[in-house]
Amino acid sequence: MVIKKENERKNLLYLVSFSAGGLFGDTFIHLIPEVVNEMGFTLDVSVYILAGIISSFIVEKVLQWRHCHVPTSDDHPHTFAYMNLFGDAVHNFMDGAIIAGSYITNLHLGIATTIAVIFHEIPQEMGDFGVLIYGGFKISKAVLYNFVTATVAIVGVLFTLFIGSFVENLNLFLIPFAAGGFIYIAGSDLIPELHKEAEISTSLLQLLAFIAGIVVIFSLIFI
Repeated sequence: MVIKKENERKNLLYLVSFSAGGLFGDTFIHLIPEVVNEMGFTLDVSVYILAGIISSFIVEKVLQWRHCHVPTSDDHPHTFAYMNLFGDAVHNFMDGAIIAGSYITNLHLGIATTIAVIFHEIPQEMGDFGVLIYGGFKISKAVLYNFVTATVAIVGVLFTLFIGSFVENLNLFLIPFAAGGFIYIAGSDLIPELHKEAEISTSLLQLLAFIAGIVVIFSLIFI
């Protein structure tokens, strides 16, 4: 049983590696080049990127919640299941806003960002499910609550589209803001999880998965 759990953890970390590559790839191949093409690399762009990083930091601190990409275990406990649900809802709202802002810019950027968010959401939702089970939820209830928080992303999309009809060039803020958030998530939450595995063979496979995530996002340029 211990060996099975360890294998599951390693397999999930490969998905985390792929997710990190996808987020970094979307940030530096699609998001930042897109806004620089529109605005130039101005101080405003840098400030908006930093705003995305700071906002992600604040969300984690204020909600006492962090993105968890490894299922719960005795060595990785979580006790604030309801707080995690609230934090997950806030995060999904932001994801929806980011996706909507990307599509407002152009279809190509929207598709790339949607795929990058999906890469990130798969391991995150698996981790969140583990948090709820650890917190005492039945499996059926955990699945239902996870689904409900996921639908908040739709609210984020609709809200952004509504606000975008009144605020001109809203996407020129949302795109670099999203880039900052992706940098924070990949660098602060995902990469540290990968460093917990020091075995050479595992690390090499993580690196390959990381590069694969970048390659997938890069390939969208040719679509």
